[in-house]
Order: sequence, then structure tokens, then C-alpha cells
Amino acid sequence: MSKNAQGQKVIVLDFGAQYGQLIARRVRDLHVYSEILPCDAPAEEIAAANPSAIILSGGPASVYAEDAPSVDPAVFELGLPVLGFCYGQQIMAKTLGGMVGHTEKGEYGAATIERVATSRLLDGTPGEQTVWMSHRDAVAKVPEGFVITSSTDICPVASMECAERNLYATQFHPEVRHTRYGTQILSNFLFGICGLEPTWSMDNLIDTLVQDVREKVGDKRVILGLSGGVDSSVVAALCARAIGKQLTCVFVNHGLLRKDEPEQVEEIFTKLFDVDFVHVHAEERYARLLAGITEPEEKRRIIGTQFWNEFFAVAQDLAEDGRPVQFMAQGTIYPDIIESGARKTGGKASTIKSHHNLIPFPEGVHFDLIEPLDHFFKDEVRALGTALGLPEYLVWRQPFPGPGLAIRIIGSVTPEKLEILKNADAIVREELDAYNAKLFAETGERNSERSVWQYFAVLPDIKSVGVMGDERTYQRPIILRAVESSDAMTADWAKLPYEVLAKISGRIVAEVPGANRVCYDITSKPPATIEWE
Repeated sequence: MSKNAQGQKVIVLDFGAQYGQLIARRVRDLHVYSEILPCDAPAEEIAAANPSAIILSGGPASVYAEDAPSVDPAVFELGLPVLGFCYGQQIMAKTLGGMVGHTEKGEYGAATIERVATSRLLDGTPGEQTVWMSHRDAVAKVPEGFVITSSTDICPVASMECAERNLYATQFHPEVRHTRYGTQILSNFLFGICGLEPTWSMDNLIDTLVQDVREKVGDKRVILGLSGGVDSSVVAALCARAIGKQLTCVFVNHGLLRKDEPEQVEEIFTKLFDVDFVHVHAEERYARLLAGITEPEEKRRIIGTQFWNEFFAVAQDLAEDGRPVQFMAQGTIYPDIIESGARKTGGKASTIKSHHNLIPFPEGVHFDLIEPLDHFFKDEVRALGTALGLPEYLVWRQPFPGPGLAIRIIGSVTPEKLEILKNADAIVREELDAYNAKLFAETGERNSERSVWQYFAVLPDIKSVGVMGDERTYQRPIILRAVESSDAMTADWAKLPYEVLAKISGRIVAEVPGANRVCYDITSKPPATIEWE
């Protein structure tokens, strides 16, 4: 018999994996609510949350390391179904009396598992299938009562289960898209094993988020950094619904936005929201601060620090006007937190790059933060925006980094480089917007297999020789970056038709003064990031 659909919840215990929150969102993709708790949460605390099931995430540590994350053994005595991935499988095995060893050869990336026994978890999937591995340690001996259900040439225990106790585990990662039947495996666990029902929706989430903002803010005032991008726009919509005129939206124009974007942002948000809107013209101040700066992290630090300074100045003006601000709302999403190495639960992920909305406040400045999207991914944020009634053109706007074009210009930022990149980027977006629109018209799917998730131009700090009108040129190349992704955690380069690439290249060279060559970046994430800096 299935559980009552009301109150269904899956708890993910986070052992510090970069894919930890990804597990929770994959569960939500299947319309079951999911939350994350630290891996060392006591069993009593977990039980008090009244979960329907528990999932143990992966993690970067070795289970035998001195400071290795552990799990309360009583978790396995709660009578709940438990599913472990990677480190989660290893800690399950170790805690229940099995053994984990260090393999001679690690497995990283795609691997082929072979079914070796009947499996409730793998039911309905092929006997041989491609999965995503990322490990050096592996289970060498399963605990008593467990059955090995699949293996690889390198990993003898690719998955195991004890159906009698409802304990299941895989060495691979079903939560990533590279595991071909990962969604089926999660579905088997949630619906076949746990007996849950797919009834949770974004509407449920909006009600919860709006109520959370109201309870936290009370009658205080909130200031919001509004970039015009999807993340901050969704936060603005949530806060506007929750607290109305208590919200002041501040648009800091640092001069590093895309072509015509400042004008578009002001037009949209003075008409769309019934809130205070402040347009801060900080272009000249940012230009002075960034002059001669070439190191990417220094650019981010300068832009992030000045971001807070500009906000503090507006907040002071509000205070002097009798409207003091206590809270700052931000459009921080989960990939920002992962790449910055900041953690809200569990262990600590390594820092990949800094994000402007995660840098500490300047000295003497403090706001209590409201980050309603910090556990969600970009496509989930878009779904929230749609459910909130935001217009389609805004919800599907291209992702854009807080530091703007400064991190798409390799080397120092100058007015000349900005002009070249703005014009080239406008062509890239215009052509690929049209390409995606054509696919949408043909397929009726916003994210078809051929559609492009993010696309933009990059300006490297070099020049190349060319010829135009029988004359030698020595101008800048433009790099085109276009990727397919759903959540920004992984991405592959877009396989664009040659005619689309040719049109983009031809237009840039013909229409953008200072550019004489176009290159296409065909690197996936990982090993690269989507952005260049």
C-alpha cells in the first residue's frame, strides 16, 4: 500500500558531494518533495522530520580517513528505506559490518555495469548499462544479508541491496544525466520500493517560499539586487508576492551588461512589479576600479566588493528617508554555492570560482540574507518563474554572471573591448535565439535534444592576422561558447549545424568593427567551466 501523498518527504544526508543537492532536485523532478540534512544529523532529528525515505549522498573523502564524515548507525534502524550513492554505499557497508578497500585503479566517468543478480533497484533496466563513476575506494565485502546486484571490470560491488531491510546502494551516481537509466533507478526506489506518489509540484513550493519570506521579514524592509536575470527576477517576484511595498529593488548598472540591457531592465521592472525601483549608475566607478586588472578572481573580488558598497549607499539613503533596511534578498542558486565551495549542509566542496553574491560584506556593513533559491538549480528556477506568472521572455532569458562581461573579456577591461564584445554577443544571441525558437516551433519542446541551453561570446586577450578588402588586418578573434545542459552542474558543447555557425561567423566579421575571426569552444563541463573566467 502506498503512503499518503500528503507529507511525503525524502531526506538526503549530505556527505559533502558536489552532487549532493542534485540528488534532492532529481527527487523533486519526480514530483516527490526532498530536503537536505547534514550527514551527521542524529537519527532522532531525522525521525522528527518524518521522512518517507533517506538517501545518502556521495562525498570526496575516504571512509577510513581520520576526519571522514560518518552517519549515525541508528539511521539504519529507523525502519525507513535507505539508498546510498558512492560514498553513501561505502559508509553504509562500513557501518553495517562490511569492508571498503582502496582499488588499484579508480573509475572516473562512464563505465559499464553488468547485472549479476535480481534487483528491485535495477528492475526494468538493461542487464548491461552505462553509468557514471567517480571513485577510488570501493566496497570489498558486503554486510551480512546484502546481495551484490551488479559489477564492473574494476568494481566488484557496483550495487548491492538488502531487500529484507529495505537498504539499497550503488557505487555509481544515478542522479547525474550521464547514468543513462538513473531516472528509472530513482523511480524504482521512490515508487516501487518506498511506495510514494508523484504529487508534489512547484505550486506547493511557491506557497512554502512565500510563507517563509513573510515569517522571516515580518514588518521589516528588504533590499534586492536586481540584475534583470532569471534568478534575481524570480526572487523579486517571490518577495513582491510575500511583502509588496516592503521591498526595494536596486539595479546596479556597472557598465558590464549586454547590449541595450540596462534600458530593458528598467523598462521591465518599473512596469512588471509594484515595488520601489532604484537605478544606480555606477559605470564610471567600476571602470576606474577595473582599469588594468587582468586576474579573474581579482576582477570578481572588485566587482563583488563594489556591489556591496553600492547597495550600502542605497540602504543608507533609505534609512535617512525613514525606511531602514534589515534584509537583503539575493538570487543565489545552488550551482553558485557549489562552485564557491560554500556549504549550507554537510561537508565542504572545493572552491572553483567566486561569485559576487557569496563574497562577504565589506567591513561595517551587515544585512540579514534572504536566499530563497539557494537549494535550486537554473531549470527549477525557470519553472518557479513560470508558476509565478513571469513572462516567458524573462523566464527563458540567458544565464548571465553577476560580474557581467568583465569575465568574458580575458585580460583587462577597456571601453574598446567592451564595445567589440557587446556587439559580437548581440549577434550570437540573436542568431541562437532564432535557432532555438525554430526548434521549439518544430518540436513543441523548450529543451529538445538539439536546443542550446546557454550561448555567448568571449573576447580573448590576443589579436590575429586577417585580410579584409585586400588589406591586412590585425584584430581580435571572438570565441563562441554554446552548451547543452539542464542544471549547469554538467554541460556539453552544442552540436550546432554548420550553416548556423557560418552565419554567426559571417555576421560578426562583417558587422563588428575590431573583430576578424570566430572560433568555437568544443569543451564540456567538466573539465572546463561554462564561463571562461
